[in-house]
Parts: sequence; structure tokens; C-alpha cells
Amino acid sequence: MATTEPTTEPTSARTVLPGRPPFTVDDLLKFPDDGNRYELFNGSLLVSPAPTSQHQLAITFMMEILLKALPGDLIPLTTINLKVSDKDFLIPDLVVVPRERARTAGLMFTPSDVALAVEIVSPSTKLRDRAFKTEAYAAVGIPSYWRVELGEGPVLYVYDLVDGDVYGPPAVHKAGTVAELAEPFPVSFDPAELS
Repeated sequence: MATTEPTTEPTSARTVLPGRPPFTVDDLLKFPDDGNRYELFNGSLLVSPAPTSQHQLAITFMMEILLKALPGDLIPLTTINLKVSDKDFLIPDLVVVPRERARTAGLMFTPSDVALAVEIVSPSTKLRDRAFKTEAYAAVGIPSYWRVELGEGPVLYVYDLVDGDVYGPPAVHKAGTVAELAEPFPVSFDPAELS
């Protein structure tokens, strides 16, 4: 009688994505939940792995800071679906939106809902967060964008709209000093609190 030996060859799981490039937001909604973060820029797919624990801690600490500082009509949310167009879809690490809109938005938010977008820079997203998202958030009129660079101490870069769809040069706030911010709402904190 013949016996079959178990194979020891490694197997690799591949995600098969429905649709074809250029992708649309409707295509994206059919993607499997495989642990990756899928975003779209002009129909091109941007894929990020699940964030590290340090990344998640920074988001949690930022949420705590914002919850204490925000007026009652605003609320921070993490990883929302931000539909910019049929071929542009972003997932900011954290946003501040009107509390009432958070209750009624459902699956998607629009740029006009967002008072502040925050990105915590990771090795896999640094180019995107430093350049692409800075331009993308400005182009759709999000009033303020904060970029947190954990590897720098951490350092907080604050961008505010100066000309409708362009951010001015960022204000830089290093760990060990208190950032006193007035827009889009008053808040004070030391970026060191994010690590």
C-alpha cells in the first residue's frame, strides 16, 4: 500500500482583486478584507500593510489630546473612508469632523466634512504622507493637515491652507517643546506625548 508524504513546500496566499485598473471606489468596495489598507489616486491602487503598534499608539495618544481640546461639536475619528472622487479614495490615520456628521456619514466622508487630517508617518507610507497626501489634502480644501514623524523624536509638522487649495510651509514642532496651535481649533501639547 502506497503512502503519501505530506508536502513541505511553502504555500503563499495571494489576494485576487476584482476589477481592472484604473480602479474606482466601487471596485475598491468589492476588495477582500485581507489586512491591507487600499487607497486610490486617479484610479491607481495604493496599498499599505497594517500599521505597527507604535503607529497605533501615536494615533491613540493623538485621539486623547484631541478629545480634551475639541469643542463639543467636533470629534476625532480614525481610518475613515474619504471619497474624493470616483477614482480617488483616501484613508487618513485620523481626522476631526463635525460630531453630527460622524453620526450620519455612513460608509463615506467627503473632504468638506474634514476640519483636520492627521497622518502618522510609517516606513511604508513616508513618501505618500510627506508629498502626495500633503498635496491631495490641500487640493480638496482640507483646512489643516498634521504630519507626525515618529522617527524624528517625534516631530509635528502643521500645514494650513493659505490660498484655497495650497498649504503654506509647515510649522515644525519638536519633542520637548509645547506646540500652541490656534487653527482649526485651540490645542496645546508636546509632540513627545505621541510616543
